[in-house]
Amino acid sequence: MKKKLLALVLASTMVLGLTACGAAAEPAAPAAEPAATEEEAPAAEEKEEAPAAEEAGSGDLIKVGIINNDPNESGYRTANDKDLQATFCEENGYDASFAYSLKNEEQITAAQKFIQDGVDYLLLSAADTSGWDSVLKDAQDAGIQVILFDRTIDADPSLYAASIVSDMDKEGQTAVDWLASQNLDEYNVIHIQGVMGSAAQKGRSGALDAKVAAEDNWNIVKQQTAEWNAENAQQIVQSVIDAGTKFNVIYAENDDMAKGAVAALDAANISHGVGKDVIVMGFDCNK
Repeated sequence: MKKKLLALVLASTMVLGLTACGAAAEPAAPAAEPAATEEEAPAAEEKEEAPAAEEAGSGDLIKVGIINNDPNESGYRTANDKDLQATFCEENGYDASFAYSLKNEEQITAAQKFIQDGVDYLLLSAADTSGWDSVLKDAQDAGIQVILFDRTIDADPSLYAASIVSDMDKEGQTAVDWLASQNLDEYNVIHIQGVMGSAAQKGRSGALDAKVAAEDNWNIVKQQTAEWNAENAQQIVQSVIDAGTKFNVIYAENDDMAKGAVAALDAANISHGVGKDVIVMGFDCNK
């Protein structure tokens, strides 16, 4: 019963999280990289009629450890964390703890602690695709079900029970195909990358790198990580403008970085959009 209940709720949460990407949100603060921290999900007052708690059996709470990226990473991540906090609360039958970090090693340390704490489920949105086999094997040996959300990892699929993730390779290919359909004579691209090694960065970078390698009129004039951060992205674009380097495309791997890039263009009175001086590409559908 616990497995069915959690799978249903998680699926609903992911749908809400994707929907929230299109909703207006307060601008995220610049992403920091703090050590992975843990906090108990806000516990609502328990209600006798709460169906989730009743189905869990005799008022028992499902113990869940949730490992996510820093909520300040982007507008998408802020909305995603808000939905998770609202869903995995005591009122809905859960005893949830959260750990946040943009660093893979800190996420792995948090996972090890959740295993020691004896959680029933471990939910994971990994900062990096690699390095997870050992800790997931420990979770499996402890009888803990692992569910991936948002981002995939490079690990044996037998080590996790479910994977509810975005197709980052498809996202990248769709973006590059759209850019190609604009039929520019030349593509001189500022490529602003996310956190290196993450599934989102790999998928969104891969299609562009392949296109540049295959086409003579596609060129990378600057390729640098801004770690999902708008201010870092603005500085990268400003440095290219200051150097006098010619460019007509900015390929930013999330919308927050795209906004930072646009801020640099606006400050330099450079027009942007289809048919303008610079086409700006972003991901995540933030507002």
